[in-house]
Amino acid sequence: MRVACLGGGPAGLYFAISLKLRQPDADVTVFERNKPDDTFGWGVVLSDETLDNLMENDPASAKAIRDHFAYWDDIAVFYRGSKQLSTGHGFCGIGRKRLLLLLQARARELGVTLVFEHSIDSVAEFAKGYDLVVASDGLNSIARTEFADHFKPNIEMRACKFVWLGTRQKFDDAFTFIFEETDKGWLWAHAYQFDADTATFIVETDEDTWNAYGFGEMSQQESIAVCEEVFKDHLDGHALMTNANHIRGSAWINFPRVLCETWSHENVVLMGDASASAHFSIGSGTKLALESAIALADYVTTKETLAEAFALYQEERRVQVLRLQSAARNSLEWFEEVQRYLGLDPVQFNYSLLTRSQRISHENLRLRDPEWLESAERWFQTQAGGPETPVRAPMFAPFKLREMALENRVVVSPMAQYKAVDGCPTDWHFVHYAERAKGGAGLIYTEMTCTSAKGRITPGCPGLYAPEHEAAWRRLTDFVHAETTAKICCQIGHSGRKGSTNVAWKGMDSPLERDNWELISASAIPWSAENAVPRAMTRDDMDAVKAEFVAAAQMAERAGFDMIELHAAHGYLISSFISPLSNRRDDDYGGTLDDRLRYPLEIFAAMRAVWPAARPMSVRISASDWAGADGVTPEEAVEIAKAFSAAGADIIDVSAGQTSTDAKPVYGRMFQTPFSDRIRNEANIATMAVGNIYEPDHVNSILMAGRADLVCLARPHLADPYWTLHAGAEIGDRAQPWPLPYEAGRDQLWRLADREAEMGGAV
Repeated sequence: MRVACLGGGPAGLYFAISLKLRQPDADVTVFERNKPDDTFGWGVVLSDETLDNLMENDPASAKAIRDHFAYWDDIAVFYRGSKQLSTGHGFCGIGRKRLLLLLQARARELGVTLVFEHSIDSVAEFAKGYDLVVASDGLNSIARTEFADHFKPNIEMRACKFVWLGTRQKFDDAFTFIFEETDKGWLWAHAYQFDADTATFIVETDEDTWNAYGFGEMSQQESIAVCEEVFKDHLDGHALMTNANHIRGSAWINFPRVLCETWSHENVVLMGDASASAHFSIGSGTKLALESAIALADYVTTKETLAEAFALYQEERRVQVLRLQSAARNSLEWFEEVQRYLGLDPVQFNYSLLTRSQRISHENLRLRDPEWLESAERWFQTQAGGPETPVRAPMFAPFKLREMALENRVVVSPMAQYKAVDGCPTDWHFVHYAERAKGGAGLIYTEMTCTSAKGRITPGCPGLYAPEHEAAWRRLTDFVHAETTAKICCQIGHSGRKGSTNVAWKGMDSPLERDNWELISASAIPWSAENAVPRAMTRDDMDAVKAEFVAAAQMAERAGFDMIELHAAHGYLISSFISPLSNRRDDDYGGTLDDRLRYPLEIFAAMRAVWPAARPMSVRISASDWAGADGVTPEEAVEIAKAFSAAGADIIDVSAGQTSTDAKPVYGRMFQTPFSDRIRNEANIATMAVGNIYEPDHVNSILMAGRADLVCLARPHLADPYWTLHAGAEIGDRAQPWPLPYEAGRDQLWRLADREAEMGGAV
């Protein structure tokens, strides 16, 4: 087999090595446009897992690499005059030049031909002379550019500016993050040792600060001088250095996130940054390149055709790339949006940074550094008004809204039961909610409770519009208050254009076969082609519905609820005014966001006026229509939250979507939490996070990082009414009170949990 590798970086060299190990008679040549000892980076980072993979693939080169690694275990974060130090992270770094020289030597030893200072004008012509061409030619790949119509690259330039520098200040005790505030804005550095006397020093900032400094007009040395002044307290007199003197200007760049749809074309295959890039903040670019080289070498030497080998290579490696790119996106977005976190306490800021990629969770951090995490949990508890001892996880910290005191941060989210009769809650509702109130959550929600018979979603939805409704809810709240420590909130709403439909198990959102009622909405736009067209509300309709919301709020007070929530999400009536997808009005209640909010704010203000001042009130919003710029965007959600907060909302219940059948949501763990994070930290408003949150680890990570103040779980509470009590047992909490008749069961569960922990498992 005659093989050419375009690009003499780690990907190309390591593929050449890996192929020769599997097929010693292969004719392999690596073509590199630069000199053998040219390199324009500083250090690279590899994990222990990657080193193990290298050792299994080629012990000789792996040992040589290990012999030149710098190891460290700590992460240090300097922020607002504070140093936060956590351990147990396990990093190792090596100079990029050293790595290339080691790989070059091993390649030569195996019979690989290395050709330097060689440029290729046409990959198509060049490829005719080889059986296989591996295009490992980096972020600016000529092969990817030449065959762009086939590879279909998606190249996204990210927002922050950064410059890759080095220094003789070694930073040999920790991977170090430094955040410095200046009169022109914030700059931050990522610093780590990679050989005996040198460290990588990446300086990053947002575009506004970059422009304020005028970095784009500076020479490299002028730019470096500014950075040396900004970070002088951490450089200890050492200079910053560049090895990019070939670049004109200041050498600041934006990171290009690359992902190709297809990775091969005829006998040309992409590898490393040519096919996909991973942001430097998670240090996985070289890892991806080396592990992809191993995989490709395996497939091209074991499969009958290149086409089969390429297909398997792309199938396997694309999964790994997407997983790392997801983590990298989380990480780079944290840095892009760091301004929203710059008001956090240093402890919480450090936790937010450490968990930014979601690869490190709360309990994983406990395994790495139990001492630091315990100190962080103690900080969280005390600032929440809890005791210093025993130290408890964030989910068990108290929280107060007006005069309503919650004993913990777990919320049973609204979950429709479809068991009401003529709007009246039944014994099903009593048992359902009573069990979950006994289950340990600090706050439980009713499902959407409707303001009128015509405001119901289905015939099985409960309401607050008749005396018998009020009495049934009162029976429940009396039980909750007498027998549990939970508080209970009534979510109040009107179905709008999504009404007159079947209960879920007969077809979600599908219209009733008979006995339908008239629908109203912001505009005469049906929920779907199968649903009835609603009547656009008149001013008289708006006044009548507002009166119904007020009456429901008054009933909720008499029924004994501790809190009420206006349901302004998920495409129901109030939401239909807020979203431009459902509001096409040309009067004072349509058009701009301010006008679309006018009626929802009228409703809220009228409810707040009759709701007791000592009791809190929340609003559930859809923070994104999942419809791009055509719908409500996350940016608009911040303004929506601000408007309700200014009107008297104590907390925003941040959901998303369910406002249009054209929505294209992106699902995943905690997938809606970023919306809560943004509102809480940009607008300084208390929030509740919802959406695919199902583990105590999720809850504690969200709270400790400051992404929400309360965390709502729905489906987990359907599966387990005692989720909070069981979660406490799982993580070793022994301070959460249980109902007295259940203490024998508690004690057994604790014993079993302790036994599992001693054996290294978990309940």
